[in-house]
Amino acid sequence: MDDLIKLGRDFVQAMRERRGIGHVDEIYAENAQSVEAVVPPGRDVRIAKGRGPIAAKREDWAATHEIHSLEADGPYVHPPNRFAVRFEAEVTQKATGRKMTLREIAVYSVEDGKIAREEFFMLPKEEG
Repeated sequence: MDDLIKLGRDFVQAMRERRGIGHVDEIYAENAQSVEAVVPPGRDVRIAKGRGPIAAKREDWAATHEIHSLEADGPYVHPPNRFAVRFEAEVTQKATGRKMTLREIAVYSVEDGKIAREEFFMLPKEEG
């Protein structure tokens, strides 16, 4: 369990320091999958497969958003091989100028000491 906690803490620290793109090669499995809750705007798939596409997805997001703040809370561990992180970000979409608060939970599955799968859970919009 110590390895799971260390990986989770390293991941959260990288996100807090905005090293989310640079650490993909370090802590993701070569064939890792990143699964969004829905198909993101401007894309045609929910699942990015492999380190390269995961890094490209993050690069695209960073290029299209001005990040005012980014909080990563966790890791919340679920031995033997999963942890979760709660994210909250204040961003502005560069194309539209729309300011947003984004909140989501991500669950990370670990195999052989590397993240093999990440799944994002979104907070639905308020009705009304």
